[in-house]
Amino acid sequence: MPTEATVDHVLVSKYADHLPLYRQAQIYSRQGVDLDRSTLADWVSRGAFELRPVYDALMADLKRSTKLFMDDTRAPVLDPGARKTKTGYLWALARDDRPWGGTAPPGVVFTYAPGRGGQHAERILQGFGGILQVDGYAGYNRLIAADRIGPGIQLAYCWAHACRKLIEITCTGPAPIAEEGVALIRDLYAIEAEIRGNDPVTRLSARQGRSAPILTRIDDWLTHHRTRASAKSPLGEALAYIAKYRDGLGRFMTDGRVEIDNNTVERTIRPIALNRKNALFAGHDGGAENWAVIASLIETCKMNGVDPHAWMSAALTAIVQGHKQSQIDDLLPWNFVS
Repeated sequence: MPTEATVDHVLVSKYADHLPLYRQAQIYSRQGVDLDRSTLADWVSRGAFELRPVYDALMADLKRSTKLFMDDTRAPVLDPGARKTKTGYLWALARDDRPWGGTAPPGVVFTYAPGRGGQHAERILQGFGGILQVDGYAGYNRLIAADRIGPGIQLAYCWAHACRKLIEITCTGPAPIAEEGVALIRDLYAIEAEIRGNDPVTRLSARQGRSAPILTRIDDWLTHHRTRASAKSPLGEALAYIAKYRDGLGRFMTDGRVEIDNNTVERTIRPIALNRKNALFAGHDGGAENWAVIASLIETCKMNGVDPHAWMSAALTAIVQGHKQSQIDDLLPWNFVS
């Protein structure tokens, strides 16, 4: 029978330090403790079950915001009947208002889904209305469909994705057109670095005064070279991408809360990729859902400068001791007092 601290150690080791359960079993064995991997897996499952109400409260809190980020990443899952893995996805929904001086605490929630279709994003976002900052994945288009039922959503797109496509071209040899585009986008980023942390009004004023002329130059550059570049060339495809999403790429010019890119949520996904690399896959769909629950709480701790070990041990102890469901918000990571 494990203590709350023991379960906490297994969960944090797996999802924060990226130690697969079989490696943890080996470590315990070297210390003279015989723990089968299946036992550790059971502890992970039970821990995720107990923490699910906190996860649900975190999701509800984020969806009350009016501006969020969203992205997804692969989550391989074992498919026992087929004797191979299938590709599931962890969808990340994140909030970070610190760049514009917002007071809401940062956080991220991962949701497991068996696919990448836009219907999964729509399901996750039920009840949310506001600005959603995303990459150029076409599945998000259903969120702004005219016949969609629910609160209105505006999509803001990511200049980092646009810039990467141009940078890839410059890496293959001389590419003066792509290099010019990269330089212009970097000028936008230089302004953003200066105004980060200011209030929305100040940020918007700086953008309208300093960034607007740069965007005009980007539009002229785009119009001029699209007529000359082959549509099927890497340059033509990069220019077409920017043109296709130009309206959403300009959303940061109309709202001081909007960021220039989607990097906030991409940073929360990197630990998922590390865990995927070390553990290879989740054992089943339920395991992937547990992965989403625990990773959400751990990454939210990290975003708020809270020690995941200390928070999780305290949260599990409180739940075991009968913490009231009506006061579940008290257990959210940003409310933790060490």
